[in-house]
Amino acid sequence: MQNADPADTPIVVSYRDFFVRVLQAANMFHALGVGKDDVVSFMLPLLPEAFVTLFAAEAAGIANPVNPLLEPHQIAEILDAAKTKVLVALGPMPGTDIWQKIEQIRPQLKHLKAIVQVYGGGDSAGGIFSFHDLAAQQPADRLVSGRKILGSDIAAYFHTGGTTGTPKLVRHTHTNQVYQAWALNLLLKSKPGANMLFGMPLFHVGGSLTQVLLTLSSGGSLVVLSPSGWRNPNSVKNIRQLVERFKPEALSSVPTVLAATLAVPPDNADISSLKYAAGGGSAIPVAVGSAIQDKLKLPVVEVYGMTETSSVHTLAYPSRPIRLGSVGLPMPYARVRIVQLDADGRLIRDCAPDEIGVVIMAGPGVFGGYLDDEHNKGAFVDEVWVNSGDLGRLDADGYLWITGRAKDLVIRGGHNIDPAPIEEIMFRHPAVGFAAVVGQPDAYAGELPVGYVQLKPGATIKPGELEAWVRERTPERAAVPVQVIPIDPMPVTGVGKVFKPQLRWDAAQRVFTNVLAPLTGRGIDCKVKVGAHGSHGSIATVTLAGLPADQRGSCR
Repeated sequence: MQNADPADTPIVVSYRDFFVRVLQAANMFHALGVGKDDVVSFMLPLLPEAFVTLFAAEAAGIANPVNPLLEPHQIAEILDAAKTKVLVALGPMPGTDIWQKIEQIRPQLKHLKAIVQVYGGGDSAGGIFSFHDLAAQQPADRLVSGRKILGSDIAAYFHTGGTTGTPKLVRHTHTNQVYQAWALNLLLKSKPGANMLFGMPLFHVGGSLTQVLLTLSSGGSLVVLSPSGWRNPNSVKNIRQLVERFKPEALSSVPTVLAATLAVPPDNADISSLKYAAGGGSAIPVAVGSAIQDKLKLPVVEVYGMTETSSVHTLAYPSRPIRLGSVGLPMPYARVRIVQLDADGRLIRDCAPDEIGVVIMAGPGVFGGYLDDEHNKGAFVDEVWVNSGDLGRLDADGYLWITGRAKDLVIRGGHNIDPAPIEEIMFRHPAVGFAAVVGQPDAYAGELPVGYVQLKPGATIKPGELEAWVRERTPERAAVPVQVIPIDPMPVTGVGKVFKPQLRWDAAQRVFTNVLAPLTGRGIDCKVKVGAHGSHGSIATVTLAGLPADQRGSCR
């Protein structure tokens, strides 16, 4: 679909046609010199060519989907780290700057041999080829390479960030990926011919594996909402009419999309095809899950996993009682432990039921390590258990409850504050659409908790209202945010998670601006910028202008 409009006439691609296109594209990559250990990276919106490229790249070599919304230097780092041999990218198009980014970073890509342009005529003399023209020259009935793909072969690299520091590239084998689709199809009882409303990006495992590979391997149909997926505001605005037309059984996306769906006014659309709502990528706030159950009358299937586990590792089994707030039980053959680790990441002991510790995971979906071996230090416990970095507990029945993320802890004067319970309290306020808590730098306490909220459309709050709301509902005085800041829109990643680094930078910038206020009062132009830094993580830059030479010493 072009614009997530239920009245759209979608482009329909049959399985037969899709398979032909994948074979031709795989042969095209082979003709460009791609072998089983070579990397085809791609930067594309949700066009048919993006799905073709994903599977064709895995058939010819190794696929590396890259977030085109990242800054050029971040994209360059990922492409270089992957040793990209062929790059598939959208040509010059209104409303997108993908091609401009490619032109900017191309000189830095020392391993690059060819660029394949989607919706562009190419420039073969300059090493740029037209996707459709080049693919059309290839056979459509076989892999020219004659390759026999093994389960142990590397299928794809997925970047786990690229926002700060050196990007981590997760290596997935074909077995990792097939396991993900097999286990989910087994548990969710996927049926041939079923439709899935799809709007997740392919650079995220939740999109490419949990939804695309799952749906296609079960004979279902992907209803692609628009080239920008759920980011197109019509996707949520028209959600009820889209459900009525395409009759999916699952309302499946990231929690921010599920929360936004609740704000869509009810209409006469028939949404009775929906059997459950599913979400992952970040925790579904209990208040959102409760509202889905109450307003939409749907059970909430929450999933949990990470790129390093090939996406879903645990989920709320549809066939068992759902415990709202829990991320359910491990998938078949998947294993979860809650452990105490020492300062060097070594195992001390397993935790007792309901005791909070670090979540570690093993099983057929767990990756074998990052591409750069430097990133593998501390990534595993006892070699096979991946360290999630999340805090959680297992209850007496084996259900997993995620209680926070170790690096998200706000440390106030040595007191560890988990943001998750405070965010839950903020979510329960009737005016709050999204909420997040981060640490604000403080000279005395180290960090102070500060809240950020995006209000529901048309909602208003009084100064101090949300601070009082939290204070009245938590016994932990130290955890009450010193300030709750309305923000619109809430910064989110390309897959819809709240992007907490941006909030931390904003909080730090506010602190620095306040400290510099006396200088501003003296007529000195003070500018503060806080952002990512490759080796330091974050850095604050303060620029002073209009300062007489004889006063510079007094401003140090």
